[in-house]
Amino acid sequence: MQNLGLSDSTPKTESRLKSLFWPTITSDVDVDYLTTQGFWVCTVIAVLTILLGHMFAWAMWFAALFYFLGAMGVRERSRFAALAMFISYALAGFVAQKLTGNGFGIVQILFLALLLANVRAVWIADAWRQTNQPDESPARMQDTAMDIISDQLPAAVWPIGRFAFYVAACLEIAAELWALALPRPR
Repeated sequence: MQNLGLSDSTPKTESRLKSLFWPTITSDVDVDYLTTQGFWVCTVIAVLTILLGHMFAWAMWFAALFYFLGAMGVRERSRFAALAMFISYALAGFVAQKLTGNGFGIVQILFLALLLANVRAVWIADAWRQTNQPDESPARMQDTAMDIISDQLPAAVWPIGRFAFYVAACLEIAAELWALALPRPR
């Protein structure tokens, strides 16, 4: 097994929880893994927004589109998108807590931790980019439908979709801050 490279004799230095929520980021491969994970987390949030949406229909679809565009930005290593996804999701939890008393559950806290890991990864990758280190990201795959969705779609949509995302992020975060500023409903 070791001759074939299928077995690693070095012990893992990180626990599973640490590698999921606060991994050691030492290469572009690590960043690629985290941004793919962030893409899927944001996509799941977008789908859950539609499935579990308890708000106005137009606001639900707007939020879902916002999270999906943000997923593409996270995948494309946009610092603004990663930070906007984390801030918006945290604010949404505070708004839900204020309006319904059910703000942060276990799933929401786990998603927030994963989004925070993405902010960290994108920030580190951007610092590498600014020091003119070559980008050594693995090649984007297109073997399966999941590869096409998570690897090819963001690269095709983000260059144009980012402008709509910037506007949507400002509107979404402003709406959440406004909802927090309103008096608590009785």
